[in-house]
Parts: sequence; structure tokens; C-alpha cells
Amino acid sequence: MSTHGLPTLDLWVLGLYLAAMVILGWGFRRRSASADQFMRAGGRVPGWAVGLSIFGTYVSSISFLALPGKAVAENWNPFVFSLSLPLAAWIATRWFVPFFRARGEVSAYHHLESQFGPWARVYAAGCYVLTQLARMGTILYLLALALAPLTGWSVPTLILLTGLVTLFYAWVGGIEAVVWADVVQSVVLLAGAVGCLILLLTQLPGGAEQLVSVAREHDKFSLGSFSVSVGEATFWVVLVYGLFINLQNFGIDQNYVQRYAVARSEAAARRSVWMGAWMYLPTSALFLLIGTALFVRYTVQPELWGQETPWQARPDTVFPYFLRTGLPAGMTGLVVAALFAAAQSTLSSSINGCATLTLCDGYRRFVRPSAGERESLWVLRGATVVYGL
Repeated sequence: MSTHGLPTLDLWVLGLYLAAMVILGWGFRRRSASADQFMRAGGRVPGWAVGLSIFGTYVSSISFLALPGKAVAENWNPFVFSLSLPLAAWIATRWFVPFFRARGEVSAYHHLESQFGPWARVYAAGCYVLTQLARMGTILYLLALALAPLTGWSVPTLILLTGLVTLFYAWVGGIEAVVWADVVQSVVLLAGAVGCLILLLTQLPGGAEQLVSVAREHDKFSLGSFSVSVGEATFWVVLVYGLFINLQNFGIDQNYVQRYAVARSEAAARRSVWMGAWMYLPTSALFLLIGTALFVRYTVQPELWGQETPWQARPDTVFPYFLRTGLPAGMTGLVVAALFAAAQSTLSSSINGCATLTLCDGYRRFVRPSAGERESLWVLRGATVVYGL
């Protein structure tokens, strides 16, 4: 039996995951009873959980789908972006984390007012909010486009389902629910990705040995050209680009800076940054290896590609096609849940971050500087609903 295109077992797996997110959010409702708890969880979250949350925030459903597509089309050049993470993490733990912890503010942009005036603070916070709204919309829409053929559900249905579940636990449980949801979502995401790779390896006639030999033959493990040209995505261009983007994430992105305030101590915040960075390195390699395995699969077994358009012409569709046609019952549900998890982790962080800035850099700064706890919590919950919707 199946419903909406998904077998019953897969629906159960997906349903259990979504129910777990709702229950988790409800379980933290009493621990987000003040504005401070809603924004920083009272500074009581252990470093390992914050690290998994940073990792979950870093990996979106776009990464889950785009990196395998890049490996199918080209090579491992995108992995160079990840190689810049250790240096960015070292800079963050050396200067950024102590700076923000010493300030004691949950807003990443509060300090700009003392240096440049209130306009800089409002400008930075406003840019963050607009960027996150665009990012959330993009992630939700691309996730729905990828899952629609896999589940048989419409794009609007998938957008509403993902968005409403995420909004619920972010609204009920605040940042603590968001962080612990990230922990669960990181585990689900990794389980789905590892499951896909194992399945691909077992379905190759020659297994892992064939994957390596065919990939080497086509230079699929290349990290890109080592020339000094700036007109193409060489190793050095991607490395420098990755360093600046990662410094931006660790240094001025509310999603990350807020995690520093959530951690129990400065040492825990430092460990969380390192944990998030070191986890993303092998995970990005995992996504790229999935793409390489897909390239080898349809190179040595072209009969498995049941489309009129050659797979080489649309490499970005190869992974979704495999998810739709190559997964056994139960595994599809896990992968769909992993894609939901990758999207929700980013969405919930953005929603909570935008609500936090609305209170700290907007309402308390310009409307009611003396707003009490009850009033501040109402603003936070109201802003969470507005941004979520």
C-alpha cells in the first residue's frame, strides 16, 4: 500500500521524524518562559550540542542536493571551500568568540552602535533579516521542488508542511528547542547521506574498487587547477572565497554569533565552533562522494537511467532521480526526513535570529527600551510567527 506516492513504511518514517520535532518543541515550552531563555537558553546548553547546531545550520538541503550534483558534473573542486574551515575556525575561536562573549549581548550587531552610531546597528540587522528571508524562501522552494516528484505531494503542500512544523517548535521552544532540534536533525541528515552512499556502493557491480578506478579514469577526484588565474574556479580562488565566506559566517552572522551566547562558557563556545567545522569537512566529502558514486553508477550501468534526456545533460537531476528510483522501502522515508532536517535546521535558526534582532535592535532600542520580560517575550513570539509565515 502507498499514499501520495510514498510507500506506507516511508510515510511512517517521515511521520515519526516530523512528530519528534513537534514533541521536542512542546517539551521545551516551559524552558522558554522569559526573553533571555527564548534568545539564549539561559546560557546553559553544552558545547557539543551547540557544535551540532552550528553544523546543522551550516548544512542546508541545498548542500544535500547541490554538492552531489557538482560532483556528477565536474569534480571535487567544491571541497576546497571546506578546506578553508579550519583556518576560519581558528580565527573565530581566537578573536570572535571571546569578543562576543565579553560583550554579553545576544545580538551580533549591538556593538556597531558604539563604534559608528545607531544607523550601523540598524543597517546590519536589517540586512541580516532581508538576507535570511530570501534564504529561507530559496531553501523552502528548492526543497519542495526536489521532494515533489519523490513524494507525490504538491510544492505548496511541502512548503506548508516544512514551514509550519519548523515554525511551531521555534515558536514554542525558542532557541533551546532550535538547538536540540538541530542535534536530532544532524543525526538524521548524516544517517540519510551515509545510507545513500552505502546503497550506491553495494549496487555497483565492482563495489568501492570500481568507484575509485572509474572516478580516477575521469579525473573526478580533482580539486581543480592550481594555476594562479582569477578567471576560473581554481583551487586558490575557491580557497580564498571559502575563507572569506566562513569568516563572515563565524564573525557577523547572527545564526552563529547567537550560538556563542547559548553555550555554557567561552570554552564550550570555542569547542562548538571547532566541532561544527570538523564535522562539515567529512560531511561535504560525503556529499561529493555520493555524487562521484552516481557518476560511476550511470557510467557503468547506463541502462539504469530511464529518462529520454541523457543524464550528462542535466547532472543536477541525477541525485533526485536516484532518490526516486533507486531506494528501497524505508530508506526513501529516511532520506526525505534527512532533506527535511537539512532545511529545517537552517530555517529555525533564521527565524529565531530574526526575532531576536527585532527585539534587541528594534523594539528595545527604539520603541520600548524599558520593556519587561512579559512584553519582550510577546514581541519575540510575535516576530517568530511573522517571520515564519
